[in-house]
Amino acid sequence: MHPIGFFDSGIGGLSVLHEALKKLPNEHFLYYADSDYAPYGVRPKSEVRDLLLQALDFLAERDPQAIVVACNTATSAAIEDARRRYAFPVIGMEPAVKPAVAAAGPGKRVLVFATELTLREEKFHHLVARVDTEQQVDYQPLQELVAWAERFEFSDDVILPYLRHKLAAYDLSQYGAVVLGCTHFIFFKSAFEKILPSGVKILDGNLGTVNNLMAKLPRALSAGPRVVEWFISGRAVGEERFLPYLERLNEASGETQS
Repeated sequence: MHPIGFFDSGIGGLSVLHEALKKLPNEHFLYYADSDYAPYGVRPKSEVRDLLLQALDFLAERDPQAIVVACNTATSAAIEDARRRYAFPVIGMEPAVKPAVAAAGPGKRVLVFATELTLREEKFHHLVARVDTEQQVDYQPLQELVAWAERFEFSDDVILPYLRHKLAAYDLSQYGAVVLGCTHFIFFKSAFEKILPSGVKILDGNLGTVNNLMAKLPRALSAGPRVVEWFISGRAVGEERFLPYLERLNEASGETQS
């Protein structure tokens, strides 16, 4: 059974894998966290490209049927390089700006949260230019959330003051939707819900990415059983390294660990 690879700079891509495990319950997955080099968002684009291709070369040796680059930053920096390099499908992440614009409601603005590198890249600005016909999209880097997620720091005592500080300049009543444009940020969804006014929609690109993956798989779905292999920067590790994050995702969605 040819596996499906998932790559992220660290643990953020687990939120995408979590969606895939629900939609594709009987597949063989590889999850590669480049945690030795996280975070990516503060690194030069050329370095992110080299790190991504090194990781994907490692996964490519395992004959995958497809790889998901479950990292908005790496997608922004080098997804086209990756697609030219491999014969199998390489699926990237894209901030959910288009659905957020549609969901925001009349007269409401959209606020995109992402890493510094994602927000600097032409790929992001081209995306906004395509869909933001009413000039209603604003954006704010929240780079520090990546490091906190990697350290399993989700305490409201730390996160809520940080978010209030970062959003102090915004009149949040003007916004109808926000976009979590980094897969690490999904782990902080409950904190965003406490900060944002009631009724503001919180969107991410995870389900859309998994649907895109399913559309591009080159064969019929597997009958199982499910297998997940885990790697940190090229080293095989046990599931226990990631289990607290998977449990947090399950708790957030009202599920139990299987």
